[in-house]
Amino acid sequence: MTVIFSGNDFKYEVEATIKLFLPVTNFTFLYDEFDLSGDYCILRQKIGRKYTHFFVSASIGGKRKRMHSKTDKNNEKDYEITLCRTLYKCMVLLTGKAQPWGCLTGIRPVKKVNALIAEGCDKSAVFSALREKYFTSDEKLELAWNTAVTQAKFLTVPEKSFSLYVSIPFCPTRCSYCSFVSHSVESAAKLIPQYIEKLCDEIAVIAEYADKLELSLDTVYFGGGTPTSLSAEHLDTLMKAVASNFTLDGVREYTVEAGRADTITAEKLQAIKENGATRISINPQTMNDSVLAAIGRCHTSEQVREAFSLARKIGFDNINTDLIAGLPTDTLDSFRATVDAVIGMNPENITVHTLTLKRSSTLFQEKDIVSDAEIADMISFSSKVLAENGYNPYYLYRQKNTLGNLENVGYSRAGYEGLYNIFIMEEMQTILAAGASASTKLCVNGKIKRVYNYKFPYEYINRFDEMMTKKSEITQFYSHNQL
Repeated sequence: MTVIFSGNDFKYEVEATIKLFLPVTNFTFLYDEFDLSGDYCILRQKIGRKYTHFFVSASIGGKRKRMHSKTDKNNEKDYEITLCRTLYKCMVLLTGKAQPWGCLTGIRPVKKVNALIAEGCDKSAVFSALREKYFTSDEKLELAWNTAVTQAKFLTVPEKSFSLYVSIPFCPTRCSYCSFVSHSVESAAKLIPQYIEKLCDEIAVIAEYADKLELSLDTVYFGGGTPTSLSAEHLDTLMKAVASNFTLDGVREYTVEAGRADTITAEKLQAIKENGATRISINPQTMNDSVLAAIGRCHTSEQVREAFSLARKIGFDNINTDLIAGLPTDTLDSFRATVDAVIGMNPENITVHTLTLKRSSTLFQEKDIVSDAEIADMISFSSKVLAENGYNPYYLYRQKNTLGNLENVGYSRAGYEGLYNIFIMEEMQTILAAGASASTKLCVNGKIKRVYNYKFPYEYINRFDEMMTKKSEITQFYSHNQL
């Protein structure tokens, strides 16, 4: 599709809005040039004496629609949302399909609910405000509200606290839907010892900065990739590096993503347990063996059950299990069976993701996807049956190119809400991150800054000293933004 801007350049939000309806479409962007061949969308902005006018003209498959709206000339902050609302209504007319979240494209919808609650709005007022501004459906407003209610008691964090994220960018194999910067253990085997050494060094550097700033460690999260693609010895080394550099006495949550069943052994789980982890995640994504094969997983659903049972025997009493709605070859019936099977395993957390098509994934190229309607039914089923079994939503986020414009939701039994997940989604606590592709997020007095590590393990290793000099941005940010 050709997208043409005239009098404005709201490219980011316009593209995000169109992708609600055309998620796998490639775009050509023009400015004050007109190429009306094929599918197109023209977005004009004209400033009058009293109002600023927005005109949207779009054509898909030869079908054309136009839409106009206006806002007060002096309300420049409303220009972007007014244009996107107009574009959204035009796309609804063209496609005949309204979106469940309306034209709300942000990844953290619960933040908007929390902001309105902080202003004194009750449930009815929150629904009214978001429905009017974004055209969000009552079903999704209910989900966002329930999530906000569940996480309310966790929105106050200890003063001058932080969370530590440790990135393990290795997996046994790459799943067809995956776009993360991860490498197979086989191809990266030679890098792993060096990577572990440098990662331990970075953990020590982060600890020095935390000490200088008098920050206390609140939660720890080992993510990936698949952390358990490492050996038990390497896991032990990394976790001991954390324990030797930080005081763990005040840590409220320590999570290690155990991930795929074909990487989980008694030795690894024992190392994770003995080094202080209180929470793990075992992530089958589906309990259907044919779907596992279709996405490139080298394990069976029975191995998932065995890994789960093994974790219980070793003493883990807080386990999360990840699922994905919309995987290739999956059906509504088999997804329902997956949800029922996982509930039968009785984990404390169940996270339900909606499949997202990333350009760098194999699946994006193949476009072997389930229909939006069937995915919506999957998500509705999971929400209903999880609530019936005592699981409440506690964190929620959305991504670009998510099928059906749906969401990812973490559900938990009362008292087992994942603190790290809440903190990162609501952007309420500093997260100091170590490892390749890790992103430090500094949150101080409402100000946010990100400090990025190099993405690839070989780059992380070879440019380590250069990367460590960037850590000075941590103290600079704190010194400029603390009261």
